Amino acid sequence: HVQLVESGGGSVQAGGSLRLSCEASGNTDRIVCVGWSREAPGKAREAVASLSSGTWYRDSVKGRFTISRDSIRNMVYLQMNALKPEDTAVYYCVADPTSCPLPGDTDFRHWGQGTQVTVS
Repeated sequence: HVQLVESGGGSVQAGGSLRLSCEASGNTDRIVCVGWSREAPGKAREAVASLSSGTWYRDSVKGRFTISRDSIRNMVYLQMNALKPEDTAVYYCVADPTSCPLPGDTDFRHWGQGTQVTVS
């Protein structure tokens, strides 16, 4: 099993930056794909970024968000710049032991508990 714990969320003004961190534990050697998903109030959960052999970003965050992974420290990061109010959501660290879901899908095996990001 894999456990994911996010940190780094908070409140920021539009145009600001935040860096989300995710610490993975358990059977981390079996993780093939890591990513971030988010859920805004009243909206469906959506994939934000994923990383395996390559990276994928949803169109609305391209050029502003960067996903990275430190396999030695079992950490995953999401650097978020030029934040917009529409980025407000609970952000979840996600991982899968087989492959990344199809672009835009949120069908990851493992999920963290989420961290709130509020942009005003």
